Amino acid sequence: MKLGVFTVLFSDKSFEEMLDHAKESGLKAVEIGTGGYPGNAHCDVDALLESEEKRKEYLAKVEDRGLTISAFSCHGNPISPDKAFADQCHETFVKTVKLAGLMGVPVVNTFSGTPGGSEQDTAPNWPVTPWPPEYSDILEWQWTEKLIPYWKEQAKLAEENGVKIGLELHAGFLVHTPYTMLKLREAAGEAIGANLDPSHLWWQGIDPVAAIKILGKENAIHHFHAKDTYIDQENVNMYGLTDMQNYAAVQTRAWSFRSVGYGHSIKEWSDIISALRTFGYDHAVSIEHEDPIMSIDEGFRQAVKNLKSVLIEEQPADMWWA
Repeated sequence: MKLGVFTVLFSDKSFEEMLDHAKESGLKAVEIGTGGYPGNAHCDVDALLESEEKRKEYLAKVEDRGLTISAFSCHGNPISPDKAFADQCHETFVKTVKLAGLMGVPVVNTFSGTPGGSEQDTAPNWPVTPWPPEYSDILEWQWTEKLIPYWKEQAKLAEENGVKIGLELHAGFLVHTPYTMLKLREAAGEAIGANLDPSHLWWQGIDPVAAIKILGKENAIHHFHAKDTYIDQENVNMYGLTDMQNYAAVQTRAWSFRSVGYGHSIKEWSDIISALRTFGYDHAVSIEHEDPIMSIDEGFRQAVKNLKSVLIEEQPADMWWA
């Protein structure tokens, strides 16, 4: 495994400055935003698509620092009922997949998306309860008419370009659990897999180690985000886990994203890393910083330190004792 970072947290730095910082921090990989919610501070997709020379120069800057690109990321909602936004997300995704294929980047990360509840809706609708029955009807329509048809086509595109798709299991989107991940993968194809982020699992009550086992047995983990979550049980008692307070309301929120080691113990993180290795994942562990009470630099440094203490980088030795 390689320790890396989702470089959106360094959007204020130039491309070269960001790469230098990653190298100086002892990282081996960078995950780069190409548009959508992450923005494209370090990647001009159109310019790179148009010029082989620029692609070579771009990759040389990465490789000269001993780094690799673990993924391009363009999180958005390509099946949003807001057609203009959906089209924009789709266009960015398609360009990103094509660029990844040209540059040897193995994974493109995004969200599955969420449509409206009908063709007439103007905003996304994320059903989270099966009753009253109209919610179940909405969910079935969303999967049958929107989600599966869209991702079947995108899986074909990914396969044509030699790229895997990493869907982040994230609340607000139809694919947000191991079950929904595998359900879509079965319907759309094995180019679809997870960009697994424990922070989105913990607050749903999902054990990340168990999720790794479930998805790993199907070779369905394509990328991994390293971010933690702190759950405040007193606030859970008031607001529940589907807490809609702003992320800045740290004192009263039921849960908050934290830097690695500040929501769950280093032992739990070592179990996660061990499960990844046991079930065949040998790609990047990409740090994502969204900690509301730490600076970017401090949160990043602490995540690097904590993950370096548990990361498994070398291949196992032969079992000379067995």
